[in-house]
Amino acid sequence: MAGSIEARLKEKGVTLPNVAAPAANYVPYVISGNTLYISGQVPFVEGKISHTGKLGAEFGIDEGYACARICGINILAAAKAALGGDLDRIARVVKLGGFVNSTPDFTDQPKVINGASDLMAEAFGDAGKHARAAVGVAQLPLGCAVEVDAIFEIR
Repeated sequence: MAGSIEARLKEKGVTLPNVAAPAANYVPYVISGNTLYISGQVPFVEGKISHTGKLGAEFGIDEGYACARICGINILAAAKAALGGDLDRIARVVKLGGFVNSTPDFTDQPKVINGASDLMAEAFGDAGKHARAAVGVAQLPLGCAVEVDAIFEIR
């Protein structure tokens, strides 16, 4: 049975996908004490990257925002897997790290990463407010437009 976090996501039309297998020598998550670390998630939708290219060239802020939201959904899917299917074990979203594949003159990385940040606030309310980094990078794995990682406090 889905908990309150998943019910809130369902109300927003969000369905969590299965977790993608790691593409290299790392694990999708690590739990240490009461902290859950989620590896960087890219915009995989049904096994394919949804957005490849650079913000400021192929994509604008709105597409980047949607891409970051997909990354956030994949973060929650990984968290669900890490927590035995129970997202209600998350006490707080501590930090998101956002990486935006962008042209040198693109300066709206924070507006892009809001896609993931807004999702966390929708899912967790006040406990979804978090510290954050939003940085521009020259390239990301598989040419994807955005990557986001996360740290959660868990019960």
